This record gives sequence, C-alpha cells and structure tokens, in this order.
Amino acid sequence: MSDISDSEANQSSSPPPPRQGQAQPGVDSTSQAAPQAGAQTGSQASPQQPQSSQPPHYPSFSPPPLETPWAQTWKLLAARFKAMSDKAGRRIMQRTLKIGISARIFHPETGAKGLRGKTLQYLEESIAQWVMSRDVLVFMIPTVNTNGLVHPSNIRLRDYAKHLDGLVLQGGADVSPQSYAQAATKPEWNGDRVRDMYELELLHEFIEAGKPVLGICRGCQLINVAFGGTLYQDIATDVPTAIAHVNDLYDSNYHELSFPAGSTLASLVNTQSAVVNSIHHQAVKDLGRDLSVEAVSGNDNIVEAIRYRKAPFVMGLQWHPEFHRAGGPELLDCMPILDSFLRTARETRF
Repeated sequence: MSDISDSEANQSSSPPPPRQGQAQPGVDSTSQAAPQAGAQTGSQASPQQPQSSQPPHYPSFSPPPLETPWAQTWKLLAARFKAMSDKAGRRIMQRTLKIGISARIFHPETGAKGLRGKTLQYLEESIAQWVMSRDVLVFMIPTVNTNGLVHPSNIRLRDYAKHLDGLVLQGGADVSPQSYAQAATKPEWNGDRVRDMYELELLHEFIEAGKPVLGICRGCQLINVAFGGTLYQDIATDVPTAIAHVNDLYDSNYHELSFPAGSTLASLVNTQSAVVNSIHHQAVKDLGRDLSVEAVSGNDNIVEAIRYRKAPFVMGLQWHPEFHRAGGPELLDCMPILDSFLRTARETRF
C-alpha cells in the first residue's frame, strides 16, 4: 500500500538525533559547546556538573567597629609622644659634645707664699685647643673631696663621667711607682701619687660609664698601670740601648714610629710608618691585662701606643698629638685619632 499511518508519518518527519558535537536545532551552539570544552582537561572528558540554580554567594562586608573616645585619645597621645621622643633624639645627637680633661696638679712649695703656697689645678693650653678644634666643649675636671672640712661637697668623679661625653688624660708628672707596687729607684722618680689616685678613679668611672678615653703621654702610662701593667722608671737607665726619648729639644725631639701587624691604629691613620715627637723618660714595661700594643718606636721597640680591647675606645699615645701640626707636615697627622675618639663619644653618650 502506498498510504502510511499518521504515527509512521510523524516518526518519518521528525529530525534525526544530533551527532556528538553537532548543535541541536533551535538551541544556541555556544551554550552547548561551552560545557563540553570546559569539562575536558585531559584526554578524557569529565562528567558535566549540574548547574546550580541558586544565585552566586558573595562574602558579607561589615564596617569596622567605631573606636571608643578613649582609644582615639590614646592613639593621639601615643603619636604626640613619639613625635616628642624623635625630636628629643635629634636634639641629643646634634648637641655639642662635652669632653673632660684631667687636671695637672701643682702642689704647694714648702715655705712659699702666694699661689706657690696653694694647690693649683690646671691644663696645658695646647691640649684644650687641639680637642676644641673639632668644635666641642672642653671642661677641666678637678679633684673632688667629699670629706673636705672647709668646702665639703657631694659631687663625685662619677658625676663627671655621667654628664660628660669623653675623657682625655693629659700629660704631666711621672706616674708613681707606688701605683704599680714598686719602689722608686731614685727620689726624683717618686712621681705624683695624689694625681695617680685621682686619675685612676676618673679612668675607672668613664670606662664604667661606657665613655671613650684618650690618654696622652703620662695618660698612656696610667692606662697601662690601671690594668696591672708596670713602667720603666727611666728609659735611659732601664734600657741602655734605647734612643733618647727626651732631651732639651722638648717637643722638637722626634723619632720614627712603626705599627705591629694587626694594629687598629695603623688602619686608623692609614700608614705603616710615621714620625712623632718624644717627650718622656718613662714608658710601658710589662703590658697590662686586656691591652694590645698599637705602635712602637722604630729604633728601639719601646711601646708608643696601647689600646684596651674590651671597650669601644680606650687608647693611650706616648707622644703628644696636640703639638704635631705646629711641628711640621713631616709629623704624623693625628686628627683621625681625635675624630675616632669624638665619633665614639657621639655614639656612646646615651
């Protein structure tokens, strides 16, 4: 028969099912292709996940809690305190350094009248001018006597160490052999025991306070004695082969200087040999504890500079650096030593 049933006609007229990858009629091809492309990450396609009908979830946002008046006040006070602290720190760093110099002592002469019958304390002008050449303030530190009957005082040397930024021990009279437990081999070498006791205490207080110390000539010898060292009471007598370290030329008497291996002083002055003045008849003999030799006389190996290893800056120079610029350009430029001393003073004045 040529006629077919309605059901057969309907089946024959409906389109065939689409092949894989072919879009269905009436449907956007991109809406079908996207899930398949996104599902295939490897050689095999993963099963398609059913799409959720719920709207996307976003994290909720809540404004930060308002600060209480007390918290706002505290933050304001903290900010003001920090600003004041920073300003005070800058003022301290910019404050002019204050350097103390130990006093020379003139003891009364028997039967003398006027000033010669009084105890005088003074400093040599050149040492003060040398330190002040770097625009710092210089103060001579007098001896103190808390048991004085005429003018008692509660001021101690510790107070000077607290309020000053550094100490210079200037030259002068011999260190007494009593200060290193020996007897003077000649009466003229008795030294100044009174000044020794004063300067030893002063040195101790500045080291305890963490402040720098620079010892000049006698000051170098005193640093050695302070740490248990001894001295040649007279170089010419105790070391007959030594050159003349003192004569009538005074600060125009020169000799060569050399630096042992590892000397920090050599790196500071940036040289391995130099010429310095020589105005001393005593010198370091047995080196004190925790001290290192920084320079020696190039002719006879007499110690010319020492350093205390357990402090930022405690150094002794046997020559007088304050006389060098006036002596001529051939003498060692000692300004780097002064600059290092003052730099340490700035760093440790807190």
